[in-house]
This record gives sequence, structure tokens and C-alpha cells, in this order.
Amino acid sequence: MSGPSADRSWGDRERDTMVTGLGFCLPGEEGPVFSAADVWDLASNGRSGLKHHGVYYGSVDLSDEAFAQRLPELPGIFSRHYTNAHRFGLVSLVEACADAELSIRDGDLTDAAVLAGRGGIDANVASYLEILNADAGSTTPHQAMELFVRGQQALTPSDVALVQGALMRSTGPCFTVSCGCASSAVQIGNARRMIADGDIDLAVVTGVDVFSVDVIQNVQRLLHGAQRTYDSIRVDGMPELLPSFDRVMRPYDRRADCVNHGEGSVTLVLESRDRAQRRGAHTYGQVLSHGMTRDGLSNPLASDESGASLVSAIRKCLGDRWDISQIPYIHGGSDGDVVVTAFEANAAKQLYGDAVGDLLMTSQEACFGHNGAPAGALGVALTLLMIEQDEVCPTANCEEPADNICFDPVPGVHTRQVELDYALTCNYQIGGVKSAILLGSSDAD
Repeated sequence: MSGPSADRSWGDRERDTMVTGLGFCLPGEEGPVFSAADVWDLASNGRSGLKHHGVYYGSVDLSDEAFAQRLPELPGIFSRHYTNAHRFGLVSLVEACADAELSIRDGDLTDAAVLAGRGGIDANVASYLEILNADAGSTTPHQAMELFVRGQQALTPSDVALVQGALMRSTGPCFTVSCGCASSAVQIGNARRMIADGDIDLAVVTGVDVFSVDVIQNVQRLLHGAQRTYDSIRVDGMPELLPSFDRVMRPYDRRADCVNHGEGSVTLVLESRDRAQRRGAHTYGQVLSHGMTRDGLSNPLASDESGASLVSAIRKCLGDRWDISQIPYIHGGSDGDVVVTAFEANAAKQLYGDAVGDLLMTSQEACFGHNGAPAGALGVALTLLMIEQDEVCPTANCEEPADNICFDPVPGVHTRQVELDYALTCNYQIGGVKSAILLGSSDAD
């Protein structure tokens, strides 16, 4: 490895993008996990924070005390109208800034870009319905003002960026991307690009989502009815209609047949190398490149199982500067959906050829649940921790790898020792979007 002491120029890439802070608000075994150490402990041992609510779901269960401890000075006119998405996003932000040794109170982040990724609207529904159903004739002026504040904060996908930017008193760029489960991955790519181009020196990127357990449970009931109708006309060779939510998800396992959702938030602090070095910051590693494609299908719910689009995204990400032979590990986006596993396996074969059996590719979705927008930021955080530790986390709940798995999914509950200078992390959105981010150690070229 080489050890550059200043930002380097690589064609149009003017400056390196370093990750200096990691913060979480995710499901854990006994309660929420907030720190990199907590997340690593769960993921590196293949454990799960999923709980059974009639369906398996990753609940954060953030207490009022835990929230107030981290954010004691928020004005009540705003905080009492926060949704769980606001609360989770603010907590992960505070944790990431503390990890990066940046003080929100002292104004260390006033010039930061505030970039959020949101995939779902479940957290906004209650606020929307309350305002929609409010009776103007019987609502008092005070109640009307409270509803107005609640609506302004909660009836937009930019809700979390809105309250984060206010907390930091940020004067920098502030915007939200909604691209399903690739949302925060896309924002990490945007932050890297703005830092590389010299537009900003500091960014906080947050992915946050909340799924309603009531909605998932009712979907499960609806699907049971649909499955019974389908089974009455089913003949040999026809697959099951739709997966169930009431079994445990098993990415890359031969028994994989379902997806378990989760909720929560992940925040990353990204800085230019110069800025990080000036203040003596610890760096987890660097975001080197981002590539994104779409399958080009007319069906908005389909994915091309050939893997061609994922191959294209990864090759765009690597460009002419890196070669796939330098990448011994890929953090996959498999959530237990056999379609996702199929296109990942096919892409791996096309990329690695005869060497695909040596590729390590794992997923930790079964640790925290398939959580939508946070998935990209979580994938980057976990992968950087693996690079830092020179260990690859196992695929949680994978015990018997499926026959079509051509790579090593690291089954079981133990990490695999491997020296990592580079790694890829991938995320996907329903409708064929494929996102790939190339990460490197702090001194990788």
C-alpha cells in the first residue's frame, strides 16, 4: 500500500473522500444498537435483532429516555411532532458526529451538506391522516398551529434532512433522494462527487426508513388468501405465488423463500482528505467511486435475472483505474429474495469467470432486517469495518448455501480472515436499479 499525505488528482477526481464517522439507530437483540462496535458485534457473529410480531420484523424500540439523552435541547413545538423517522435519523446523526469528534453544539457542521435517503412513507401516514381528517370548524387555533407544524415537518420525503439541517444550523446543500433501497447509496455517490469536485468539504449522509408492522401483517393475510386461490389452479412446475413474511429470511441459503423488513437509520460523515487530516480525524476508509444502472425493463416491479445490469454498474464503478481482480470481497444486497440471489450469482460469474469460487460475497440483511433506504449506508459502514478489521462478516442465517451460489457466502456465524484493500458494496431498487460503490482502505491508491 502507499500512503498519500494529501489529496490526489486522478483525471476529473480532484480530491479523496474519507469516511470519518459512523452512527446508527438500528434493531438489536436487547435494544437499539447505536455504535460501530455494537453493529460489528451483531454482524460479525451472524446474530439477529429481528423479533416476531406475527411477522418477523426488526424493531428499533427507541425509548423517549434514549432519545432525550442524545438530544436534550430540542424545542417541544418541533420535537413532539417528530415521527419515528425523524427520531431515528436525528439519533444516528448525533452518534455519527460524536464518532467523528465533531460538535454540533460548537458549530463544527454548519458548512456540511445534509443528504438524506428515504424509500418509504409509512412514518408519514399518521400525520397525513390526522391533518386530512381534522375538522376546521372544531379545531382550536392552538391545535391548528400544532397540526401545521406537524404537517410541515412530516408530510414530505425531505422530512429527516429538514430537521437534521436545523439541528446543525447547516448552510450547505440539503436535499433528499428517494430511490428505494438504493437511496442512501445514491446519496453517498452524490457526496463523493461533490467532495471530489471541490463543491464541499464535509457531508453527512443518512438513510432512514420505517415500515408499518400493521401494513406488513395485513399484506401477509392478503397474500395467504391469494396463495390459496393460486394453489387451487397450480400445476407441476409452477412456483409459489409470493414469499411469506412469517418465516426467517435466509440470504444465499437453499431454503431462502422470504424477506423480513426492519426499520432504523444509518448516518455517515464524509470529508475531503485534506479536511480530515487538518483536524487529525480517524478515517475508516475512503469512498472511491459509484456506478448505477437500470435494467431497462418496462415492468416497474421486475429485475433482469441475467445480472447484465449489475455487471454494467460495477464496471462503470471500476472504470479504467481498477480491475475486478483487485476486489476479493463484495457486500451483496441479497435479502432472501431468490431473484436477487440469481442476478448476483450471474453477475459474479460474468465478472470473475473461473475465479468466481474464490470471491467472498456476504449479506447481513438478516441481522437488522431489510430496512430500505438505510441499506446503502449500512453496507458502506459494514464494509469499511471489514476492511479495517481484515475480516469478512458471515451471511447471517445462511447455513446451507443454495446450489446456484457460485461464490463463497461465508455461511455460519464466524468471520473469515482476509486482507482487504478494496471492496464493493451493492444495493438495488425494485424496478431494476443497480448501485455499486467501490471502497478502499485509507491509504489505498
